Amino acid sequence: MKKEQKNLTDYLKRFWNFIWHDDSWGSWVVFIIVIFILIRFVFFPGLALVTGSSLPLAIVESCSMYHEDDFDDWWDTHNGWYEDNGISKEDFKNFPLKNGFDKGDVFLILGTSKEKLELGDTIIFQSSSGKPIIHRVVDLNPLATKGDNNKKQFDLNQNEGINPGGIDETDISEGQIIGRATVVRIPLIGWAKLIFYEPFRESGRGFCKQQ
Repeated sequence: MKKEQKNLTDYLKRFWNFIWHDDSWGSWVVFIIVIFILIRFVFFPGLALVTGSSLPLAIVESCSMYHEDDFDDWWDTHNGWYEDNGISKEDFKNFPLKNGFDKGDVFLILGTSKEKLELGDTIIFQSSSGKPIIHRVVDLNPLATKGDNNKKQFDLNQNEGINPGGIDETDISEGQIIGRATVVRIPLIGWAKLIFYEPFRESGRGFCKQQ
């Protein structure tokens, strides 16, 4: 038994030295594989357990929550829809993430339920197209969202040109909710992933502009 333990210890030491002290291409390849395994099968499952969300880190993939101006200027341009739906400037000022966010930002997501959500929270939910959407809650009964940079909500009555993903955010079910976006955000780092498939997107390519 002691001999087997010694052999295992020696092997682990050699493996450790190979990864950290060897300058060969082989050691770099093994290092990358080990890091990938740790992130994929240890870090993310652990983070999902702690946050209570199946998607604990989310990359913003569209410009639907983008604000180009400061809050007052943004509100002057976008207030119509919100005031028509009972949300005042003072209400919006008190919303979390009131200044929106940019494509490529990465958020920490916490698990939540309908009962715990408040008006103005930003949630991520599964759309009927299977694509996660991160938008702001604008109604609680029924649960509904809207992108700050969108002129209106997505619903199933819109044609494919306006709503190519067939998204309905006017009545979100409990089962669609993935989590709530926190204020913990890493700006733009998600572009490291987005850049690889951004050229192949049918719409919404490139950097954001305010609508």
